[in-house]
Amino acid sequence: MPETPSRPVRYRLLGPIEVSGPEGTVRLGGPKQRSVLAALLLNAGRVVPDEHLFSLVWGAAPPATVRGQVQVYVSELRKLIGGPVITRRAPGYVIDVGPGELDLHEFDDAVARARSDLDAGRVGDAAGRLRAALDLWHGPALGGVTQSLLDREGPALAEKRLSALEDYFDAELAAGRHRSVVSELRQEAEDNPFRERLQALLMLALHRCGRTPEALEVYTAVRSRLIDELGVEPGPLLRETQMRLLRDEPEETSPVPRQLPGDVPQFAGRIRDLARLDALLPLDGSGAGPSVSVAVVSGGAGVGKSAFAVHWAHRARGHFPDGQLYVNLRGFDPGACAMSPAEAVRRFLDALAVPAQRVPVSVEAQVSLYRSLIADKRVLVVLDNARDADQVRPLLPGAPGSFTLVTSRNQLASLVAVEGAAPVSLDLLSDTDARELLARRLGADRVAAEPDAVAQINTLCARLPLALAIVAARAATNPGFTLAELAAELCAARGGLDAFEGGDDASDVRAVFSWSYHAISDDAARLFRFLGLHPGPHVTTAAAASLLGTGVRQVRPLLGELTRAHLVAERAPGRYAFHDLLRAYAIELTHEEDPEPERTAAVRRMYDHYVHTAHAGAAALAPQRTRIALDPPAAGVTVDPPADAAAWFATEHPVLVAAIDRAAAAGFDVAAWQLACALSHTFVRQGRHWLGEPRTYRTALEAAERLGDPVALAHSHRGLAVIFTALGRDEEARTQLERALALFEELGDLGNQADVRQGLTWVCDRLGDYTEEYRHARRALELFQAARNRLGEALALNNVGWSCARLGRYEQALGYCQESIARQAELGNLLGEANAWDTVGYARQSLGHLDEAVRCYDKAVSMYRRHGSRYYEGRSLNHLGDAHQARGDLPAARQAWQAAVALLEELGSPDADRIRAKLDGVLSQR
Repeated sequence: MPETPSRPVRYRLLGPIEVSGPEGTVRLGGPKQRSVLAALLLNAGRVVPDEHLFSLVWGAAPPATVRGQVQVYVSELRKLIGGPVITRRAPGYVIDVGPGELDLHEFDDAVARARSDLDAGRVGDAAGRLRAALDLWHGPALGGVTQSLLDREGPALAEKRLSALEDYFDAELAAGRHRSVVSELRQEAEDNPFRERLQALLMLALHRCGRTPEALEVYTAVRSRLIDELGVEPGPLLRETQMRLLRDEPEETSPVPRQLPGDVPQFAGRIRDLARLDALLPLDGSGAGPSVSVAVVSGGAGVGKSAFAVHWAHRARGHFPDGQLYVNLRGFDPGACAMSPAEAVRRFLDALAVPAQRVPVSVEAQVSLYRSLIADKRVLVVLDNARDADQVRPLLPGAPGSFTLVTSRNQLASLVAVEGAAPVSLDLLSDTDARELLARRLGADRVAAEPDAVAQINTLCARLPLALAIVAARAATNPGFTLAELAAELCAARGGLDAFEGGDDASDVRAVFSWSYHAISDDAARLFRFLGLHPGPHVTTAAAASLLGTGVRQVRPLLGELTRAHLVAERAPGRYAFHDLLRAYAIELTHEEDPEPERTAAVRRMYDHYVHTAHAGAAALAPQRTRIALDPPAAGVTVDPPADAAAWFATEHPVLVAAIDRAAAAGFDVAAWQLACALSHTFVRQGRHWLGEPRTYRTALEAAERLGDPVALAHSHRGLAVIFTALGRDEEARTQLERALALFEELGDLGNQADVRQGLTWVCDRLGDYTEEYRHARRALELFQAARNRLGEALALNNVGWSCARLGRYEQALGYCQESIARQAELGNLLGEANAWDTVGYARQSLGHLDEAVRCYDKAVSMYRRHGSRYYEGRSLNHLGDAHQARGDLPAARQAWQAAVALLEELGSPDADRIRAKLDGVLSQR
């Protein structure tokens, strides 16, 4: 990002302290004046309290004249720099630094962007940014300051550089540039002999250069040094690197995904088509990649594309030792939205064991990360039931070696033309293959005994594999039926359902489905039809009961009946799903057999179920929020408040998103905005993964606009703001929140005004608008008090305290936080109390009251542990380690950081790596 300095001034902390202006370098005074400037710059934009400034510059025993000396230094600095850049703001001083003026800010920004590139797999871009960031250093940081300031702030800055340096070497190695960096890497490793990550990177670089004996010598030397000087053995990273080199194992190990569905045990025929795919693979065991990287299997509905693809994938998986990925893209599901590439790539990242915290926000970055993870590997990717080429392209691997098999009802000619995909078109089975299919499923003897009936069945089923499979299943479960009787039944069904008039494949399947449908009870048949009204992709027992307008106890046996008839499948206990053709059949049946008022009533009951259940779950996740007024559920609705709200939203997320779209399209606008409102509440505890995309919330807002209901509009603007906040689009979030606030003010809704103000507090904090942050936090507190929302008031007190701390009003912050602690304790809100203690620790540490800060962090850690909030416990342990380090108690800092790393590693949090870097820094100081 180009520099855009607001004034012609430049500050440098990453080396000797320097200031340059329009007339060149500014001539600074001695160490204390430089230290005052450096201390302010290290806290640019934040008030540095007098006592803290004195401590930083002079140490534990500043002289009696310290206040006057600081005033003189500040006055001189103002003259040297020009303009009122340093201002007095009680209880201390603050320096105003614009964009591009401070090298430390430029460094931090470049490193943050580089790490985003690394997360997304853009290793070349990351290496370039990190090199530029490291070039900003022109010597040890804070050159020319007092020893006191250097002791307090120097180690953290040195750690920043070393951590960025390690990331740089990591990126260069990932980009294959080991030869170009090995010399520099060796020098840095010698300069920092206890940095185990640097030593491990050097070992990898030497190994890749063909110098494995030297790499192993590095390990031996490091181990000896650690034992002799520190009395410890090398850590896991070094030990694992040594073992991989000794065993000549791959340098990185990761889970091998095995996502293929089970093979079709009675697969029959398609010999020539299978051979066409086999021909794309190398004939020998050399490990070479396939000659073509993509194949498209196309054909009409029911021809067995999925079964064919899965069967071949199982045959070929030995060529792909790095794993097999599979996803059903739902391209032709009439009752559900096609899967977006974003959702598909997220599933692949999950299969590749990418922690949720490491998944980038943008879809483009997720695709880049996915492609990077499988680059230079041999992975088989099966993309089943694709709608079009645009749905497929983002999911194609970006490097040779892997192979993608796509199935679709369309030919996807553009993939053939542009990507060079090999086309494989599946048609109806031959007579021989159709007979083989029945023989494999029913036994060769039974098929041979009735050749005429078999020929008739093949003809009536148009040799469509799905139809033949269902006929075979009916014959297998009714061994007393002759094949001739089944053929006669097919003939009889033909006239009633227009099944065999030479129409498309779906017509044939419809007739075969009718056998199972007509064999079930009337109540089960009515449930089957109504399930076609559900948005999918799965339906719970409670939702099914609501559709039918009966209780869970009554609907359970009906679902069991449908499962036994293979009209639905129980994918997980209490959750059922349709095949897309069965869903289409159910939709047709309900429009044929059920009057429109009954269908509308069923859909209304279903939405009532989801609205009331979702809002019950949202209340559990965000109890401080004011609940919206819901109309009572219709008669026959089952409301099922989830015992584990977080798990419920995680599982039901795709259903809720589909329900919002379907409700808005069908005129159920109230349900659309109310469901989106509930979904937005989950961000309070669950994060963006549960939220969906902006499109969902825009759909809800459009529904609210059609209603013209200010309550709906207010909540919909707030819901859209939540997703913008999660995406980091803070200005857009602020706009939506301000619109919501104006509406809630017109409505006189104090509780929701307070909640929106809390959101504005958060957004303003992220935007760095601390004055506005404080104003909103204060007003939220007043509103919660007026609304008599005791929990909201307790949480708001802590937010006001945090806002004060951001403005440098640490003593004032402590007052609010102490009151918040008392309120949280009274209400039994252990998590809120822990958060407040952590904020108090921040304020105490900022004031230089380090012993008090340690005690506050200790309390927060203990409360998080009791609450079971393990991530927050790890985060507070990290803060505790920082406070111990500031006190100069390195053993205690190391102990806290080690505990934090153990917790966060187990949770898969990327924070663990950053804390581990601190540990390395502590070891290097011993």
